[in-house]
Amino acid sequence: MPRLPRSLMQSGSFWMLVASLLFACMGAFVKLGAAYFSTAELVFYRCFVGLLVVGGVVLMRGGSLKTPVLGTQLTRAIAGTLSLMLYFYAIAHLPLATAVTLNYTSPLFLALLTTVWLGERLSLSLLGAVLLGFAGVVLLLHPTFERDQWFAGLMGLASGFGAGIAYLNVRILGEAGEPEWRTVFYFSLVASLGGAAWMLFGRFSPLTLHNIWLVAGMGASATGAQLAMTRAYRKGRTLVVASLAYTTVVGSSLFGMAIWGDRQGWMGWLAMLLIMASGVWTHRASRG
Repeated sequence: MPRLPRSLMQSGSFWMLVASLLFACMGAFVKLGAAYFSTAELVFYRCFVGLLVVGGVVLMRGGSLKTPVLGTQLTRAIAGTLSLMLYFYAIAHLPLATAVTLNYTSPLFLALLTTVWLGERLSLSLLGAVLLGFAGVVLLLHPTFERDQWFAGLMGLASGFGAGIAYLNVRILGEAGEPEWRTVFYFSLVASLGGAAWMLFGRFSPLTLHNIWLVAGMGASATGAQLAMTRAYRKGRTLVVASLAYTTVVGSSLFGMAIWGDRQGWMGWLAMLLIMASGVWTHRASRG
C-alpha cells in the first residue's frame, strides 16, 4: 500500500481536508440520527462520545489534562459549544441550506478576527480565495429566508461568528504547543455539559440496537474531525486552513447524492468547481 509523502502528512491543508471529509460523514450521521433523536440529544451524543474516547486514551497513556493556558482552552470550548448549539437551532428553524450557508461565514469572520485581534496583514489574494469559496457555497445551497425567520437567521450568523472565535483560539492553542487531544477533550467536556443541560428541557429518546450505531458513527467521525482540524490549525496558515473547510459542503452534497438520491443540476456542479478552485487558489496564495 503506497504511503503518503511525509511533507504532505505535515501539511495543515492535508489535515483540514481530512477534517472536512470526516465532518461530512458526521453530517450524514446527524441527518440519519434525526429520525431517532432530538437536536439536544444529537449535540450531547456528538460530543460525549468524543469525551469518552479522548478521555479513555489519555488515562490509558498516563497523559495529563493539566494545561498552562486554561483560559484559552475554555474560551475555545465555550465559543465552540455556543456555535454548535446556535447552528443546530438554525437547522431546526431554517431551511438546511440556509443554516449551513450562515454557519460557513466562519472563514470570513476569522479573516476579520485575525486582522483585528492578532494584527496580521490580510492578503488580498487569500481573501479573494475565501470569498470565492463562500460564493460557491451560496450557489450550491441556494439559501432562502421567510419574513418570520429573521431571528433564526441571526442565530445562524452568530454560529458562524462563534465558530470564527473558536478557530482563532484553536490556532492560538496550537502556537502555545497544546496537543490536539487536550484541546478536543476540553471542547468535548464543555459541549457535553451544555448538551446535557439542553436535554433537560426536551424529551429523552432511548438508545437501541437500531440507532446506537448512528450515535457511535456520529461521535467517532466528529472526534476524528476535531482532532484533524485542530492539527490543521496548528500546522497551517489560519486562512488557508479555514478556506479549505468549504470542501465539507462538497462532501456533504456527494453523500446526499449517494444516500438520499439528491440530484445536482449544472449550477450545483459549477458551485463545486468554484469551491475546489478556491482550494487551489488558497494553496497557491499560501506559497506566494
